[in-house]
Amino acid sequence: MADPKTSRRAARRGSGGVTINDVAKLAGVSAITVSRALNQPSSVSALTLEKVREAVASTGYVPNLLAGGLASNRSRLVAALVPTIVGPVFLQTIQSLTETLAEAGSQLLLGQSGYANSREDALIDAIIGRRPEGIVLTGIMHSSQGRRKLAASGIPIVETWDLTDEPIDMLVGFSHHEVGIAVAEHLVAQGYRRPAIVTADDARAQRRKEGFTSALAKHGITPAVQTVSAPTTFRDGRASLVPLLPGKPDAVFCSSDVLAHGVITEAQMRGMKVPDDLAVFGFGDLSFAADLNPALTTVHIDGPSIGRQAGRFILDRAAGRDPGPRIRDIGFSIVKRDSA
Repeated sequence: MADPKTSRRAARRGSGGVTINDVAKLAGVSAITVSRALNQPSSVSALTLEKVREAVASTGYVPNLLAGGLASNRSRLVAALVPTIVGPVFLQTIQSLTETLAEAGSQLLLGQSGYANSREDALIDAIIGRRPEGIVLTGIMHSSQGRRKLAASGIPIVETWDLTDEPIDMLVGFSHHEVGIAVAEHLVAQGYRRPAIVTADDARAQRRKEGFTSALAKHGITPAVQTVSAPTTFRDGRASLVPLLPGKPDAVFCSSDVLAHGVITEAQMRGMKVPDDLAVFGFGDLSFAADLNPALTTVHIDGPSIGRQAGRFILDRAAGRDPGPRIRDIGFSIVKRDSA
């Protein structure tokens, strides 16, 4: 067997990386035999398999999955775009999506698109050019150019965390507008008559605000509105309560649990009792929500189910199976706790 150091030096002088030919030379077999050993271990002898594995370990060789994917029409790579990896609200979806794909031998590539269509468009161009097995998007509000490119790509597309009757391809999510309506009706039923809303400026949060304000309007109530830039922070929550206080709100609906945490903290720092002086309602049912003092009333979204269904959509389409109904509404639920 050739010297591994010599093989690595030769590879660096050539293409810059270790190739299958380098592994074959080191193992004393053909490149085709190396390919068989890596892709169909049972098709080669135990001795040959051991030689190839030793050569792979010695050189640090990683098979070119793109080349193999082109040959089999399966890349086994799925790309997912989320607005932010800072906020925890999408983490459970990404985790379950990763696990669902991994069980089928596929891997997830994660991109952060931000809340501007321009950044998402740039990522979409880069991803489509690499021909993944599927693309999972957050939301439905994409640029017209981005939608055209996605639809024309022929790649299975799954939009998530939103709802529309006209998805690009497949969709799993819920109605943000209906969330806003449900929260408003809950507060009115509890006797609150001076509600306010602290909301992020992204499209999904704005649809929750629209549902919230439209439902309150039917009761003759016009809520005060405080808008902050997405992604939202604990500090935003604290700061947003201050300009609302002159209007003496009796409840505040926040577009995230993080904002709600900030609102509760600021209210308590000012000597207010939650919910006696001010009820606070969140969105997301994050891991800390039940442990706040008081425990946070919020809207629960089944993020893991979104991820699992998105993964199944992609895997079914990649395998040529019928994925069933292409729109799945997972709904939402109000979690009643002490803060409202």
